[in-house]
Amino acid sequence: MFLHVIARGKIGRSPEAELVERYEKRLSWPVKLTELPETGGRIPEPQSPLKTVLLDEKGKNLSSEQLADIVGRWRDDGMREARFVLGAADGHSEQERAEADLLLAFGKATWPHLMARAMLMEQLYRVTTILAGHPYHRAG
Repeated sequence: MFLHVIARGKIGRSPEAELVERYEKRLSWPVKLTELPETGGRIPEPQSPLKTVLLDEKGKNLSSEQLADIVGRWRDDGMREARFVLGAADGHSEQERAEADLLLAFGKATWPHLMARAMLMEQLYRVTTILAGHPYHRAG
């Protein structure tokens, strides 16, 4: 299954960008990173069937194992793409939330957008290592 991270705003050259790149290189699953401007921009056509996850303050606070279970189930059900969408500063619309397959939060705290992107990449790497039975999760 193809993992697609779609984020509003440019990460540029930053410590967070280095973390994103580190986890992108470590991922054994196909992954694509798409950056969009703060408003507008064109989201690439999906590979169907797909699931959409919005990173959202109103989302579920899942453990890494719970997220791995969900992603693994999607993979086993034949999903071709799992999209993980980070919105602009004002978040996602109610319609976007209603259409998403999963709303995911990283706890109750509000995280800076660039940190959330790096944290997402680490969690995607962790999810894939959990599904592969790799020791990274136990050591992390």
